[in-house]
Amino acid sequence: MPVYSMTGYASGQNGPAGSHSEAEARPAAAGRLGVEIRSVNSRFLDLTFKLPEELRQHETALRELLTGKLKRGKVEVRAAVENTAQAGVVEPSVKLLQRLNGVQDGIKAWLPGARELSVADVLRLAGGDSAARGDWGSDLLEVAGKALDALMSARQREGARLAKMLEAHLAQLRALVEQAGPLIPQLVEQQRARFLERWQEAMGLTGGTLPEAAQDRALTEATAFAIRIDVAEELTRLNSHLDEIERLLKKGGEIGKRLDFLIQELHREANTLGSKSAALELTRIGVDMKVLIEQMREQVQNIE
Repeated sequence: MPVYSMTGYASGQNGPAGSHSEAEARPAAAGRLGVEIRSVNSRFLDLTFKLPEELRQHETALRELLTGKLKRGKVEVRAAVENTAQAGVVEPSVKLLQRLNGVQDGIKAWLPGARELSVADVLRLAGGDSAARGDWGSDLLEVAGKALDALMSARQREGARLAKMLEAHLAQLRALVEQAGPLIPQLVEQQRARFLERWQEAMGLTGGTLPEAAQDRALTEATAFAIRIDVAEELTRLNSHLDEIERLLKKGGEIGKRLDFLIQELHREANTLGSKSAALELTRIGVDMKVLIEQMREQVQNIE
């Protein structure tokens, strides 16, 4: 499966300027429908709909459409209907005129003082009636579906770019781990030689003898220090986390949360490596690791 980013934008519309569909057979009075979908990163799937009154009844269907393909991200859906019928003038049908005349007669029977409908009133009511009779459900889902497909394509392209950047950072981190590996036995040996040198100096100052308890304590301290500066275990865990991240990037799909957890683990191991460092070169390697891991964290936060 591909890797998806959570950021993207897509739009679509019906009619001659947009996608070709059955919506073009709709009477001119119905107008043109447009849909925009924007998406940014978020811990969970957060859907927001900004719909005009005539489309609000279809929000549930839109929500089902989006949740079928999107798993994470803050997503905003905007839809609008533009009236393109004869510069906005809708010619009322004979049936509508008859109905308006009957309604007007009934109202005047009860309210003799009520004014009669003007031409502007009739045109306004005709436009409202046309919009009310129009069922945008199928067209809205069709246009939104095409916009969603375009959004998924945009998120996939951005996801591929992020995955490529992460793979480059993985290679750099592996190179740093390889640099640190040979330093470990050298550091342990250096500390052992330093301890023996100081031990011999202490023996010389005391005439060659030390209490047995003091000797045991010195050996214990030397052993503990050697363990503290040995970061071989941290390097092993770093390699393990790097392998898992690489596996997830190849697998694709909904991997963002898992990647975020692994980045935290990488950061923890790099911090431990720096705190246990007993050499300037190892400290530099730890700092370089943390810089790369922080860059990876920013990229992973955009992956679904």
